[in-house]
Amino acid sequence: MKAIEFKQPASQRVYNSYIERCKRVVKPLSRQDQEECLLEINSYIYEYINDHSDDEMTALLNILDRIGDPEITLREVVAGKKIDQAIKTFNIKHLLQALFLNLRNGVAYILLALMTVMLLTFPVLIVLKLVNPAQTGIWVGPGVFFFGITDNPKSLREISGDFFIPVVITLGVLLYFLIIYILKAIRKKKP
Repeated sequence: MKAIEFKQPASQRVYNSYIERCKRVVKPLSRQDQEECLLEINSYIYEYINDHSDDEMTALLNILDRIGDPEITLREVVAGKKIDQAIKTFNIKHLLQALFLNLRNGVAYILLALMTVMLLTFPVLIVLKLVNPAQTGIWVGPGVFFFGITDNPKSLREISGDFFIPVVITLGVLLYFLIIYILKAIRKKKP
């Protein structure tokens, strides 16, 4: 992005400060998405200033006021682009970032975040099964069914045996694809 050059030093400082704030907000995005967001903001500013005969500083302040604070204006854009990135790459890091950025956008994102936390416990369960196999598994008992670790295996019966690790891996893969599928469905509803 080519920075706009102003005649007045005060205008240049205000512009540079605003663009720096924008850069901080879009930092979680890929380089290409960062550049796209910054170009969009820059073009709004450039077009407005060229279309208005106001004083340079007045025109700049007017357009910045219309665009709004980058921390608010760009938050939803960044959150949406992060979801797109998570869907395309299937990368758990991008998924976590997308969910974190979208927690304020509804109950669905909170549920997806909880599902992702649950997904992140699966590798821990695999390690626990290797370290302490007698207390880790899928447990049933009188009126009880649960998945994980117990300190009282005598009153319960472990039903997965040697298949616990393959079951956990399969459930983890299915849960991950379910999370991505739900994100895609939400994203299609809300462009």
